[in-house]
Amino acid sequence: MKQGWKIKTIGDVCKVIAGQSPEGKFYNDNGNGLPFYQGKKEYGEKYIGEPTTWTTKVTKEAEANDILMSVRAPVGPINFATQKICIGRGLAAIRATNLIDKEFLFNFLLKHESEIVGNTGAVFNSINKAQIEAIEIPLPPLPEQQRIVAILDEAFAAIAKAKTNAEQNLKNAKELFESYLQVVFENGNENWETKCLDELGTITSSKRIYKSEYVKDGVPFYRTKEIKELSNGKNITLELFISRERYNDIKKSFGVPQISDLLMSAVGTIGEIMVIENNDEFYFKDGNIVWFKGFKSLDTNYLKFALTAFVEKIKSLAIGAAYSALTIEKLNKYQISFPKTIEEQQTIVQKLNALSAETKKLEVIYNQKINDLEELKKSVLQKAFSGELKTNAVAV
Repeated sequence: MKQGWKIKTIGDVCKVIAGQSPEGKFYNDNGNGLPFYQGKKEYGEKYIGEPTTWTTKVTKEAEANDILMSVRAPVGPINFATQKICIGRGLAAIRATNLIDKEFLFNFLLKHESEIVGNTGAVFNSINKAQIEAIEIPLPPLPEQQRIVAILDEAFAAIAKAKTNAEQNLKNAKELFESYLQVVFENGNENWETKCLDELGTITSSKRIYKSEYVKDGVPFYRTKEIKELSNGKNITLELFISRERYNDIKKSFGVPQISDLLMSAVGTIGEIMVIENNDEFYFKDGNIVWFKGFKSLDTNYLKFALTAFVEKIKSLAIGAAYSALTIEKLNKYQISFPKTIEEQQTIVQKLNALSAETKKLEVIYNQKINDLEELKKSVLQKAFSGELKTNAVAV
């Protein structure tokens, strides 16, 4: 530790107030009384979000500029109160004294957020007032605290600006590809045909498989999760199987996916599309996934791009109040436009594949930039609380 710094506990330099929830009968949503915050679900970013609940009976108060810590499920996340509020059992308020700069303390807690674990309970993790007060903090003299805060503010502002730019570039890359898709499939030309999907092939699902039919080894069985992983070039994280006998019975009586068939998720996560490109045997979950087969006049990858281009429109066809679901009936009447020859369709597919590959390269670059910026922020915090922060300049 740097010379002149001391080790103190939060209890030495702060007042900690444990939250206590009033009875529910005192709550309201019309602004009567004090704003009431119960836990992490109501948090904003650095500053707490706008209240949605008020209470006419106040149990424990936090003041503007108190640091609010989530003390159960999850433990550790923090932000600042912006006004006097009532805090429930899911929060504690940490009020800095004149011995510590509140921003210095905030950044220290931000750095150690994931390390604050408290008690591991059977229902949820929690931390109590005494445990918060016992957290140790390396404390330089107040002027040094304020110098460190000034450097962190400048560094974080630069990092935030660079991250915003990277996120915008990532968004732009995705939107560029989506925009090109729209142009291709909306404009077409006078030689293209437009038909409903049920005029071009068959859309169906699978035979029902029950959990009791899963086996330890056999023919792979895919749900939406696995279709999503495969369609995005990822490895399957959970392998499920049905027996060879069950698969052969389905294959004989109903049929199974073949090369050039297409599967699309249709419940919850809609629009994840997988083109069958080989003879690897598998089966899939009924209802959650729709099966496109027999589309002889369409190149399957053309169909995939055509569906992708209008995936938001397809999602709007979804029904169901509890979750989104897309019915085969609705899909059958969905219209797409296409060139008359497979060769013309494949030419379009080649161009789209090339643009898609370039877009994915850009996405990798910008995602890596965003990850690097998060690591840079952690590095700056590490240096700040080990006494190594010596410059106002942070290269981003």
